[in-house]
Amino acid sequence: MLLNCDLGESFGSWRMGLDEEVMPFLDQANVACGFHGGDPLTMERTLKLAAEHGVSVGAHPAYPDLVGFGRRSMALSADELRSTLLYQIAAIDGMAKTLGVDLQYVKPHGALYNDMMANSEVRNTVMQSVAAYAKPLTLMLQATTEAQSHRSEASSLNLPLYFEAFADRCYDDDGRLLSRRKPGAVHDRDRMLAQVEQLARQSTVTTVSGETLTLQVDSLCVHGDNAEGVNAIREIRQLLADD
Repeated sequence: MLLNCDLGESFGSWRMGLDEEVMPFLDQANVACGFHGGDPLTMERTLKLAAEHGVSVGAHPAYPDLVGFGRRSMALSADELRSTLLYQIAAIDGMAKTLGVDLQYVKPHGALYNDMMANSEVRNTVMQSVAAYAKPLTLMLQATTEAQSHRSEASSLNLPLYFEAFADRCYDDDGRLLSRRKPGAVHDRDRMLAQVEQLARQSTVTTVSGETLTLQVDSLCVHGDNAEGVNAIREIRQLLADD
């Protein structure tokens, strides 16, 4: 199981995450593209940091929502969403190329990610957009009980997928993430480490009501804006290495 983190989300004088401390422990870095966080200088620095540590790089596009950090849904048309995605992917890909870095995948951020998982029309637009990009890229989406259906959707577009789970988020009974508006949506350190160990050893998670779900997981996400996750990154890396 790979380890990924959402990075490069600082913007101007506003600072988010501990990118330099986290990067040495990662396999994959999801780099913000400027629409929910990140700016050109931050994008460049994050790409250089990933290259320094041999970490694979993915685009982390979002709805155009800097004020809300990309956590608010937006009613974009399919054409608007497609162009919004391609614009952000092209920006990070172009900067990566100038630095000798190969962009390998796309992981939508925040509300766009949640909408993609809940709404087949949004998901179809996201899949079509990534599949239509100028170079082959892999789409990262959440590992749920519907993974086989999602794999079939992507297969029709010749689009490879990464399925991810989350170290620091509580799961609903349907296999999706519990809304951040609900109590207990983000795990504390002990619950987070217990969930990582359970995923690594049993490929399961325990939901908010105590149900056990089996998930096929390629990559595990620790959120760069969750201090508990960032501070426990060494232990998470070790749990995955011990598996």
